[in-house]
Amino acid sequence: MTQTRKYFSHFVTAMGILITMSLPNVASAKNPQLSPEQITLQNYLQQEREDCGLKTKTLKVGDIFWSYNEGGSSQKPTVLLIHGFGGNRDNWNRVASYLTPNYHVIVPDLPIYGDTKVPSNFDIAVPNVTSSLRQFAEAIDIENKLNIAGHSLGGSIATLYAAQYPFDTQSLFLLNSAGIYKKANTPYTRDPHFLKHIIVSKPGDYDEVRHEIMQNPPKLSPELKHAKEQLLIAQSGINNLVIEQISTLNRIYTPETFARITRNVEAPTLILWGKQDKIFNVEVADELKSLLKRAEAPVILNNVGHMPLLEADKQVANYYLPFLAKTQNLKNPLADQLIPLH
Repeated sequence: MTQTRKYFSHFVTAMGILITMSLPNVASAKNPQLSPEQITLQNYLQQEREDCGLKTKTLKVGDIFWSYNEGGSSQKPTVLLIHGFGGNRDNWNRVASYLTPNYHVIVPDLPIYGDTKVPSNFDIAVPNVTSSLRQFAEAIDIENKLNIAGHSLGGSIATLYAAQYPFDTQSLFLLNSAGIYKKANTPYTRDPHFLKHIIVSKPGDYDEVRHEIMQNPPKLSPELKHAKEQLLIAQSGINNLVIEQISTLNRIYTPETFARITRNVEAPTLILWGKQDKIFNVEVADELKSLLKRAEAPVILNNVGHMPLLEADKQVANYYLPFLAKTQNLKNPLADQLIPLH
């Protein structure tokens, strides 16, 4: 592992706590040990997948049992959607519903998250996760001309994937992508201990945290809201421990270690940001663009916070679909001269 990749892996692993609002891991509703809250949430997710044209599949690759959603025709260009750390594949359901008519959509649970199962000694460092993701892509035969998108920490993983596999990455889409930015200027990036304010640790926290992370949170039924709050409360202890790790590592790593990886990306890139993001302030979107060779001007969505894929799924799709359409026939700049997007 190069020194840069080592720095980057520590950074992404440490920052994983930021996605505390992602849908929690739940098991099958047929499991008799499930709580009523888990059954409520699982039934909701299963129906949402069906409504969005997605089916859940499983596949063993090496010692990882992958769980992933799939939709659209396998004869069409493939889009790989990556959730953030602490999230799962269902974060992308609503956006995926707009993509499946014209694209082959794959949305995996990353190792150790959602329903994907790994050995107890699995290395969660990002280079290993990225390598595992590549093996998964090869196993289902989608690695060539791959369009990859990532939200928050998933954006960091997508960036590393595109940097490591430049010949096979057709396009890159980054939504409120996590990173170590010079222009980062929020309480959460200045002092990681502030992240404790967005941990759901007692009844009543859920609404407050939702409105901190999302400017325009989607409406939830009282039953679903209660189910999600109960599961997040159960996870609060481990989240507090991770924050202490973040605080330590935040004093070690710098924007330069992040920039070295990002500058290696060759793929045309679309950046999208919620203007009211309180985790990574919107100013870092321009900084991210400056690090990428073929990035368009960032798309900034007003009245949207850190979770555009949940807050503004239709707007996200309306920007992503034209970008996908115009990048499918572009030649790889490593084999040809750079071709402008406009």
